[in-house]
Amino acid sequence: MIRSTRSSTVYPAFRPDKALLVDQPAAFNAWCDKLTARANIDVKDLAAFLAALQSRHDYFHSLGARVSDHGMENVPFADCTEAEAAAIFAQARAGRAATPGQAAKFTTFMMLFFGRLDAARGWTKQLHLGALRNNNSRLLKLLGADAGVDSIGDFPQARSLSRYLDTLDAAGQLPRIVLYNLNPADNYVFATMCGNFGDGAIAGKMQFGSGWWFLDQREGMEWQLNALSQLGILSRFVGMLTDSRSFMSYVRHEYFRRLLCNLIGTDVERGLIPDDAAALGELVENICFKNAAGFFGMELANPAAKSPRARTKKAAKRKR
Repeated sequence: MIRSTRSSTVYPAFRPDKALLVDQPAAFNAWCDKLTARANIDVKDLAAFLAALQSRHDYFHSLGARVSDHGMENVPFADCTEAEAAAIFAQARAGRAATPGQAAKFTTFMMLFFGRLDAARGWTKQLHLGALRNNNSRLLKLLGADAGVDSIGDFPQARSLSRYLDTLDAAGQLPRIVLYNLNPADNYVFATMCGNFGDGAIAGKMQFGSGWWFLDQREGMEWQLNALSQLGILSRFVGMLTDSRSFMSYVRHEYFRRLLCNLIGTDVERGLIPDDAAALGELVENICFKNAAGFFGMELANPAAKSPRARTKKAAKRKR
């Protein structure tokens, strides 16, 4: 979910995590049955599955969505042909769980498919990586998933993520990407990975995302900002995220702005950056709003949404 402050419009985000659950046939098939109903396409084979997902992607686009999101332990990369993916899909639809190797292959195939959809539509793909979920099996059975027993994981990230991004980039199909890590040990890995895939056409096309989940607190946010400023270009940063569906969670944007200004002010006091109020004010304004507004293209998704200045001019004309 993305909220545009300027137009006071909430836009949907596309998050098809359950499309990857071939190792959990019951959950996968229940989701495919819902997909069949929503897309009005009988999801009986891989071709129909892909067509239905593209149909839903198109539908989300029509509602103003310009962002997709995937929550994963890591992005695996295992070469997978369409024939292999079709066989794995058929096996899951028949109620037989994919092996770990098959699941990695299918996930690779699908994540490349989703990447191409996003690139074709000019969307931004968000990758939230590193959560170790449902650690307490007793509470999982009692309360179900997402019951608050998740933690930071220590999964290998760099090599398979690099292969995923490179495969899309080599084909000219790499969308805008925001990488969020949950393990602070990966800060430098993600910050440097973002520097590998710029294309010269989109400023800051690869973004090292802000502190997320366990890291959206003072120390975690400062670690992310410092890693980005040391290894990337802070001035192109799209700022804080709120991936929660709670409107009360938006207060963390204010917290982020205070921490950002505090870090910049401290660097000025130490003589590390120039004491130029105009330049620093522009830097903060860009990080806190303008970069994100341009990067995600939310206003373009709703041409009817006018800026406050445009609305004021229109009102003035009516008065005359």
